[in-house]
Amino acid sequence: MSIVDVKREGDIFILTMQSGENRLNRTFIDAMNQALDGVEKSSGPAALVTTGGEEKFYSNGLDLAWLAGDGEKERPQFVKSVLKLLGKLMAFPMPTVAAINGHAFAAGAMLALAHDFRVMRADRGFFCLPEVDINIPIAPGMMALIKSRLSPNVFRSSILTGVRIGGAQAKELGIVDEAVSSDQVLPKAIDRASSMAGKGRDIYRTLKRSMYAEAITLLESGAIDLP
Repeated sequence: MSIVDVKREGDIFILTMQSGENRLNRTFIDAMNQALDGVEKSSGPAALVTTGGEEKFYSNGLDLAWLAGDGEKERPQFVKSVLKLLGKLMAFPMPTVAAINGHAFAAGAMLALAHDFRVMRADRGFFCLPEVDINIPIAPGMMALIKSRLSPNVFRSSILTGVRIGGAQAKELGIVDEAVSSDQVLPKAIDRASSMAGKGRDIYRTLKRSMYAEAITLLESGAIDLP
């Protein structure tokens, strides 16, 4: 079974992350980039939906065990590749919807935030930015991405408290657009994506790059430290 599966249903590309907790390591990042490149090379009306292959997880963030072991030597370069993946998704030239079927933690939460829209499971699973509790700084591009998606108060609380936020509360706070039962997460995400699949790719890319210029520029640069 591939780490990332992509299938097309009409105008909708459904990208399913199939690596357990979907923690970000080199193999996972390479598979995501390859999948996204394939979707981008397609033609005609299209939109992208991403989801996790297991009920409990969307993505649990960086693979810290791998980074402390086999990935230690490439840590700085790998973090840059994570930033660039987020930038690619944020500037993706078609509508994108994250179907958050389970936990979205740390870089996994940022992966969800990089989408245009988010549908989350209401009954189980948390959105969480726990960096304050695990002593990991947030790169400038990641911070700009988070800030562009959350209201000022939610941005402050999420970053400085590391609070875990369930789907229903995430909807109330504007983090996600819909909070639904587990069996409706993917269908609702597909419905939302389908309603926008006819948008022109060139104008969609242009508008997103203009709306989120600071975040996209920082992410694409791979900047790890503050200028």
